Amino acid sequence: MADRRMKFPYTFSAKIAQFPLRWHIQNQWIWRYYFVSLVLCTPVFYSISRLANSPENKLKWAEIRKKEAEGHH
Repeated sequence: MADRRMKFPYTFSAKIAQFPLRWHIQNQWIWRYYFVSLVLCTPVFYSISRLANSPENKLKWAEIRKKEAEGHH
């Protein structure tokens, strides 16, 4: 395939095709830290979600909301 790149990519697909993604991934710090933080934070977020959605916690919040609703009547 001949290399016939546009001098200025007018269309959206041409802009995506000419975007230097590999250079950005290799030379910018945000990509490395994003994946490291994703790996480190996933267990923390999972444990918080598991605790917040436990049946005991749901019952506790239902009681709190019931008391709030009684106070408005």
